[in-house]
Amino acid sequence: MRAAGLVLATVLALAVQTFIGRLFGGGTGVDLVLVVVVFAALSFGPVTGLLTGTVAGLVQDAMATGIIGVGGLVKTVIGFVAGAIGTQFIVSHPLPRFVVFFGASVVQTMLFLGIYVVLGARDLQAPWQRVALQAVGNAVIGLLVFKVVDSLPGAEERRAGLRMRR
Repeated sequence: MRAAGLVLATVLALAVQTFIGRLFGGGTGVDLVLVVVVFAALSFGPVTGLLTGTVAGLVQDAMATGIIGVGGLVKTVIGFVAGAIGTQFIVSHPLPRFVVFFGASVVQTMLFLGIYVVLGARDLQAPWQRVALQAVGNAVIGLLVFKVVDSLPGAEERRAGLRMRR
């Protein structure tokens, strides 16, 4: 059931991000796929974050222009690291979650740019103000996703079941 929910969330994030991007003729200002990857990692651990990041990143790469595999690699790393942070630190409150989402967004941009620079496909130039705004947007949406999921019926029982399995 958990896998089906993550697949559905990933497909929905890809569809919404693609639709909004085409509607407004550019980027959406947030990376909904990254939000799903970090949510999966914080909710279910590093392995789930890694797998979600791999699949979501590769699908996103296939739908975009650029070098296929870079987004998959970056989102894989982000998913694993966010999941590891979620298992080592208490990230059940809004501020730590905000920090993880914000940090994941910034690290994703740095890794993305770094890989492209190493491959010689791009110069190391990033509009850091835009990166910071996107990171804030991702963090706010991530907090909203957690709020919505936590308000669903049975959320407390699912969380208790997850704690007992770990």
